Amino acid sequence: MSAVTLEEFLDHVNRGRLIEGGSEAHEFMHAASQEAMRTLAELNGAYRTPDEVRALLSRLTGREVPGSVTVFPPFYSEFGKNLTVGEGVFINMGCRFQDTGGITIGDGTLIGHGSTLTTLNHSMDPARRADMEPAPVVIGRNVWLGAGVTVVPGVTIGDGAVIGAGAVVTKDVPADTVAAGVPARAIRPTGFTA
Repeated sequence: MSAVTLEEFLDHVNRGRLIEGGSEAHEFMHAASQEAMRTLAELNGAYRTPDEVRALLSRLTGREVPGSVTVFPPFYSEFGKNLTVGEGVFINMGCRFQDTGGITIGDGTLIGHGSTLTTLNHSMDPARRADMEPAPVVIGRNVWLGAGVTVVPGVTIGDGAVIGAGAVVTKDVPADTVAAGVPARAIRPTGFTA
């Protein structure tokens, strides 16, 4: 069993420090993933009321999920403990969150079904491929991600932005901007201020 605590691990990744393959931090991450999978097996294995879904998400994240949050299972996360969800967030079916590097979702945001948020990159050096570099994803308030959006590590999406279905977001998106495509590019302002 790893001697690393959750607080130490979160401090490590939230500083953007490398998770070396085979290190105690790496072992801790894998053990935490097993705990997350057990919780998600409960969440995704049968019908759950909205209150039951929120209770299981609170267990997954280690913090109280607001009563105004709605998640339609199935939902997937490989870690859970570095995920923060604001008030009034809606997450549609089949979303996959790799939150080890940190995911923050602002109040009133809508996440379309089948979207993927990633926060870890593997080393480019084949000899160090098991090493991982954490980089957080931050999604502002009142953002709308269309169906099947992918957000890569280190991206911030500003308040009120709209991301078109199927987009791959590789760079920050300014507030109140519509972005779409692969890779996603700013198309125009939304015409509204979040």
